[in-house]
Amino acid sequence: MNHNPTHNLALEEMDKACLLHPATSIADHLANGPRIMAEASGVHVTDTRGNRFLDGAAGLWCVNVGYGRKEIVEAVNAQMSRLPFFHSFTSMSNEPSIRLADKVLRWAPEGMSKVIFGSGGSDANDTNIKLVWYYNNLRGKPDKKKIISRDRAYHGVTIGAGSLTAMPVYHQKFDLPLPQIRYTRSVDMYRDKPEGMSEPDYARLLAGELEKLILEEGPDTVGAFIAEPVMGTGGVLPPPKNYFQEVQAVLDKYDVLMIADEVICGFGRLGARFGSEFYGIRPDIMTMAKGLSSGYLPLSASVINDKIWTVLEETAPQMASFGHGFTYSAHPACAAAALANIEILERENLVGNAAKMGALLKKRLKETIGDSPIVGDIRGEGMMIGLEFVRDRATKEAFDLTLKTAGKVQAKGYENFILVRTLPHRDVIAMSPPLSMTEENVEALVAGVKASVDAVADSYKADGLIG
Repeated sequence: MNHNPTHNLALEEMDKACLLHPATSIADHLANGPRIMAEASGVHVTDTRGNRFLDGAAGLWCVNVGYGRKEIVEAVNAQMSRLPFFHSFTSMSNEPSIRLADKVLRWAPEGMSKVIFGSGGSDANDTNIKLVWYYNNLRGKPDKKKIISRDRAYHGVTIGAGSLTAMPVYHQKFDLPLPQIRYTRSVDMYRDKPEGMSEPDYARLLAGELEKLILEEGPDTVGAFIAEPVMGTGGVLPPPKNYFQEVQAVLDKYDVLMIADEVICGFGRLGARFGSEFYGIRPDIMTMAKGLSSGYLPLSASVINDKIWTVLEETAPQMASFGHGFTYSAHPACAAAALANIEILERENLVGNAAKMGALLKKRLKETIGDSPIVGDIRGEGMMIGLEFVRDRATKEAFDLTLKTAGKVQAKGYENFILVRTLPHRDVIAMSPPLSMTEENVEALVAGVKASVDAVADSYKADGLIG
């Protein structure tokens, strides 16, 4: 037993003494301490010092229905009172999970067949890796194991999902990635699309690079391609027009599965039920989390299509059991939260609201800061918007990353009572507010962003960093 009396410390000091924060600079945290959130309602969160912020990030892209939804709390409380937990191994089941699986399949694109639940997007993508390997082993193609991800992709941080993620901070010192993972180019139209090239031509170029990689590796060794419909943590990068149609043709040609990582885009964020619907993707496997429960309780799902299920079903007599799953797969209380969450999405047409308010948000940002000397690009779809900061708008010259320009804008956001999120690649901040935003909320977020961007731009002018 540790008798060090940390329980007598102030909460901020206790945090530094006891808690290891994910995706956080340890040095900065020990120097500056935490910002502790205490309560939330609607689109606002309040910290322990009484500061009330408009949450322009929906937590971590996830609180789609907003905070303080009593229907979800009551559904979880009722389920906790009735059956707080039971496992789903050896054919055990529970009503909320059965009904949720049915609801997910009715929301999903045509042809999706079965759902296996987990606790977060990372474990769902680990499940998906295993499903790709399992499927190809069952159909007698044991070499078809490589999975192609994209530069700057984010698919989680566990050993498998962290390997699919393609940013150095998630690999360095962790001995990642796994040897079966390959990467093709991302869809950064702002920086990578050749000047004068159309979006459809750029899509064909990228699909051609994917095909070349598959041929170099050997089609008989490539099992799947994974993509976020709009890349999130890698910079809020929408694909060029026709991108997924061009990619899908390549995958079909070489018998490569399509994994659509819908962790961020799913459940309405783009103004469609799923990014697969928005872009016409035909997924073989879908990854779901975040908006599935709006973060009220931890929950994820891997969803497979009829093609994969048919192989699993036909080979089932050869196998003792399907040897995968987690203690908390199909957790009844988490499923109850998700059912109540989806009911809110449906009843209030929050998918439609995301399309409407997202278009307004992007329009107002372009009108208010589109000509800022440090804003290079404003991009995104629906309630998923990114701002990229540059030293020179004409040449797209980036700021020295040691300046932490995006971090400065985020910090100014606290002073203006908004929350936006700095992304780990280049100088980009993301906005992904709850889908329940009103026009008034949008205007407040835009005003806070403008004040924060203007403050950083003014300080850079004073310091001679920009003209």
